[in-house]
Amino acid sequence: MSPFWQGKSVLLTGHTGFKGSWLSLWLTELGATVHGLSLPPDTSPSLFEQLHLSTAVDHVVGDVRNASLVASRVRDVQPDVVFHLAAQPLVRRSYAEPALTWETNVMGTVHVLEALRSLDKVSAVVIATTDKVYENLESWHAYRETDRLGGSDPYSASKSATELAVASWRSSFFGEAVGTRVATARAGNVIGGGDWAEDRIIPDLIRALAADRPVRVRNADSVRPWQHVLEPLSGYLLLAEKLHGGNSFELQDAFNFGPNSDSCRTVGELVVECLRCWPGTWEAASVAGAPHEASLLTLSIEKANSLLGWWPRWSFAESVEHTVSWYREANSTARDVCLQQIERYVSPQ
Repeated sequence: MSPFWQGKSVLLTGHTGFKGSWLSLWLTELGATVHGLSLPPDTSPSLFEQLHLSTAVDHVVGDVRNASLVASRVRDVQPDVVFHLAAQPLVRRSYAEPALTWETNVMGTVHVLEALRSLDKVSAVVIATTDKVYENLESWHAYRETDRLGGSDPYSASKSATELAVASWRSSFFGEAVGTRVATARAGNVIGGGDWAEDRIIPDLIRALAADRPVRVRNADSVRPWQHVLEPLSGYLLLAEKLHGGNSFELQDAFNFGPNSDSCRTVGELVVECLRCWPGTWEAASVAGAPHEASLLTLSIEKANSLLGWWPRWSFAESVEHTVSWYREANSTARDVCLQQIERYVSPQ
């Protein structure tokens, strides 16, 4: 990776989450000073605690729905780079808590954008949204960044609204002459070691295998663009570096970060591949009255490749292997396993 990050001041919201913990570790290894703002970890165990990150980063507990707290954090940190990852990230939870989902995902982002207006320096800002921002017609069309936004469930719709808010603030307040440069990053379905959330296929699978139970699988025929967590994070890092170092306004836009087309697989195929690495059994699970979830979604990553030179490195099988091996190896050495996987990712043989 580039020496760009050495000594950089980085504000990372959502640093206690799954993606945020991986990114915090990676950034500290690159020599950046990470200033976090996030709610406490909401799972037990949590990757944040397994990596002992509370002593490795400037760890501040807070809610991005608190505008004055966000503003004071930006003012105190004076970041060179901002990664805004704080969110309510679960589709099924968004049905139970739609207002909280919108408040966190939309207004939390607005609070970050408003706080950034006070910066008087060059600052690169990457705001993480999702591949679910598109109006999903459930066809094999690979969605491009110019495709129509939408979202039928509260989570997807809130992230689409987040994209609109970012575009509005960018055109209204962060023009070409302003030092703050803002882009959004739309990642595919992420897997990787250290995810302990409820209602996600990999954590549910690992919990079942560890307890020697059959893995119960909802929506086994649903297709998703599966990728290891290091893939989109490498895209976030590259996008932020190029935003900070360049003057091209075309980079202040939305970017998809997804896998190669071969990694667009069904949930059932993902489970079968996992069971090659950790033998077990699975069964279809029918949940009465379950809320709607899209059955087909794929992404085009041509823009990230052409403008950033970014391309995924790990195949579907490699992504699954590294994910499952993490859970089998990292009981007491989570940090070492994460660092080994980062090293393997950035130094492919």
